Amino acid sequence: MTPSNPLPDGEIAARTLLQQTQGRVTPARVGVLGILLNANAALSHQEIEQTALQQGLIVDRVTLYRALDWLVEQGLAHKIPGADRTCRYNAQAGVPHQHAHFHCKDCEQVFCLENLQPTLLFALPGGYQIDEVELNLQGRCPDCRNKHAS
Repeated sequence: MTPSNPLPDGEIAARTLLQQTQGRVTPARVGVLGILLNANAALSHQEIEQTALQQGLIVDRVTLYRALDWLVEQGLAHKIPGADRTCRYNAQAGVPHQHAHFHCKDCEQVFCLENLQPTLLFALPGGYQIDEVELNLQGRCPDCRNKHAS
């Protein structure tokens, strides 16, 4: 992008978040994080790649994988392994990854359910500490459910 072109909102937020890390602010990292911040659902590598191309961001697959891995390591995104063995990514912006995911079996989208916090129904043995909780729910999202009801 040229400096005379205004950055989309997601890229402005992405640049701001990236400047708070110890790493370099690269066009690939800004673009990928911007895409994740603007997404309504978690995106696969292929969906991120397609969106990047639509936005004029040219990144090869290796660079995209490296950018995603780095964003996950920095806590700016999280990786969600799907039931279909496809990993999807969602922006996290420093919030601990302790929420549920909903995988729609019809449209294959994965949604983060931030307000649905997993409740542990058991006590861990002494000495154990939970750092992350992963809860994957499967069914139909509201849009797909409404399509089947009509």
